Amino acid sequence: MTDHSRDSAGLRYVYPVVSRRAGGVSVGINLNPNNACNWRCIYCQVPDLKRGAAPPIDLARLETELREFIALLQHGDFMRSQVPEDARRIVDVAFSGNGEPTSAREFPETVELAGRVLWDAGLQEGVRLRLITNGSLLGHSRVQAGVRLLGDLGGEVWFKVDAGSAEDYRRINDVDMSPGSVAQRLRLCAGLCPTWVQTCLFALDGQEPTEVGLAAYAAVLVEAGIANLAGVHLYGLARPSRQPEASRLTSLSEDRLAAIAERLRALGLKVNVSS
Repeated sequence: MTDHSRDSAGLRYVYPVVSRRAGGVSVGINLNPNNACNWRCIYCQVPDLKRGAAPPIDLARLETELREFIALLQHGDFMRSQVPEDARRIVDVAFSGNGEPTSAREFPETVELAGRVLWDAGLQEGVRLRLITNGSLLGHSRVQAGVRLLGDLGGEVWFKVDAGSAEDYRRINDVDMSPGSVAQRLRLCAGLCPTWVQTCLFALDGQEPTEVGLAAYAAVLVEAGIANLAGVHLYGLARPSRQPEASRLTSLSEDRLAAIAERLRALGLKVNVSS
């Protein structure tokens, strides 16, 4: 990862992630430059994370930054100077960053803006728009409008589901959430836009995910509708947590991740694994 997230004016909206695993450059759009989120996942790598929503988004500034950076990738020396030769391509424009992107009031407008910039740059066919979300705000009509537009533009959603019980949601994501409400929102999201489930797996205080916990997690996906989902992205602790629980977290072995993936594939799901 190359950090271009700060300039003399402070935190930018647009930043690049150079990913060998993805095979290219992901252009991130950070709608939460205030490090605010309505969840507090204990594995989150955002420093000084606080509860809250995205601030008002300066759409003109966001568009300028996105156009300038896309132009730099297409016509400047960033690819040559910063990216390994086998990864010199733009793979996506992703709404991710330092909090829950759908908490931005302007979320639908930012999706339209990003789609327009990609079209103007001639990248509408080869570069995917992607939303990484905890899905908790899918009940709001403005969020549904943005997700629907994302689907219309050929994009996809990565919807966070880390657990399958209310107890585990509190323990991992520090929120009060029922399995049924998660399944309902996941099903709704998948009806608006192609949706992948994104799940972080790890051991907490040496305790790996239990059989009971994994069964409850699988039950949420089944309730949402296996046929409705594009698949599951399983991943481990890719980067160190910046939360108080960081020292209590340890990675699962590749064999353990692979075994959990096979369990999900037996349900009929496509599963990708990243340790």
